[in-house]
Amino acid sequence: MAVRHITTGSPFEKQIGYSRAVVADGWVFVAGTTGYDYATMTMPDSIVDQCRNALATIAKALQDAGSDVDHVVRVNYFVPNADDWPACWPVTSDVFARALPAATMISAALQNPEMKIEIEVTARLPR
Repeated sequence: MAVRHITTGSPFEKQIGYSRAVVADGWVFVAGTTGYDYATMTMPDSIVDQCRNALATIAKALQDAGSDVDHVVRVNYFVPNADDWPACWPVTSDVFARALPAATMISAALQNPEMKIEIEVTARLPR
């Protein structure tokens, strides 16, 4: 089985030792992704803007892998403050309108205090 690694060039990938996504056996596994703007390495204050950035990074990783958000079958959302989560619903429902993946929201501390959401997905490669 061939395995392919996708990177965004984020310094965290190299520092911590992971890939943004791994393609294996018809699946794309996208690592937990936070809301950094990787072009400027800045983090917006708003959870909604962080959510948009994270989903854009995920969409690009899926595209690089040969898939897209319409092929996502599983999504996990991690938020430190569960009360912030509903503000993201319009964004996530728009992005996943076609895929309608199985989803879980977990309230947990994230790596850095400025991080308000982390998103991880699993997708299929289209046939």
